[in-house]
Amino acid sequence: MLNFNRCLQFCKDWTLPVAIAIGTVFYLLFYSVPALDEAGDALLPVFDFLFPLSVFMTLLVTFCKVDFHQMMPHRWHAGVLVAQLLLVAVNVAVILLSSTTHHPSPNTLLWEAILTCVIGPSASAAPVVVGKLGGNISTMTTYTLLSAGASAVLIPLVFPLLERHASLDFLPAFLIILQKVAIVLLLPLALGWLVQHYLYGVQRRVASMPNLSFYCWAVSLSITTGITVKNIIHSNAALTLLCWIAGATFVLCFVQFVIGRAIGRWLGEEINAGQALFQKNTALSIWVAYMYLNPVASIGAGCYVLWQNIINSFEIWQYRRQHPQ
Repeated sequence: MLNFNRCLQFCKDWTLPVAIAIGTVFYLLFYSVPALDEAGDALLPVFDFLFPLSVFMTLLVTFCKVDFHQMMPHRWHAGVLVAQLLLVAVNVAVILLSSTTHHPSPNTLLWEAILTCVIGPSASAAPVVVGKLGGNISTMTTYTLLSAGASAVLIPLVFPLLERHASLDFLPAFLIILQKVAIVLLLPLALGWLVQHYLYGVQRRVASMPNLSFYCWAVSLSITTGITVKNIIHSNAALTLLCWIAGATFVLCFVQFVIGRAIGRWLGEEINAGQALFQKNTALSIWVAYMYLNPVASIGAGCYVLWQNIINSFEIWQYRRQHPQ
């Protein structure tokens, strides 16, 4: 019983790494054992249903606790958006200078993979981590909406410059990206507002379970990790390039985290600004990279999701040490 309690406490303390490990092990198990092919085919629609449901529940539970009166623009929002624009501009300049032929070089593919982790919007689940770190969920939610709009404008403007074959008209791409963001973000936000104002009993019940959104997010992270491992295994890219992408996105994760924190210290919201710049909506980034860039570029966002959640885990662990309950 003592070992079981220790194991349970370990899982609570390191929920995100445990979720990453579960997703990795489960996919490798089903991939390596031919006898599990039939079971894998049967479970595929289950995971296809669980993933959007877990993301939706993560945000709905979070938004049930948001103070909608605090959802106003702040100075740090502008600071983080400017930093993102500068990072995108530098990245695009490097890609254009390195693209000398019609066939993308490994160097170009590496920078395109990095771009997917810079140009994407802030993660829909960023308010969940901000809440665990004692930050302001309401202002983080506002930035998530602003970031989604900024990325919806940037992606249709930038990607046609990089991939000439990509038939990416601005208005259709803008509307498609906004539609995807609206389904993932705006619908649970609206339902959260309705629960707060009309379903008081439900709101109190949700408020009594402070870690519910965090564990819902862990479920979606486990599934995302499995998908990431699948994309890496089935990629036709050279192993050297995959290693460069993994290493570069690891460094980028820290760079964006440090820049965001520095902006936050300057403008008064260190926790929020740090999460806003470095924690990305990797699902959307993977989709746009796969659709409009070289599919190899989508691996960058797949690796990034692992690195950012390792950093998130360390942040949460450090916060718990400094603020024991």
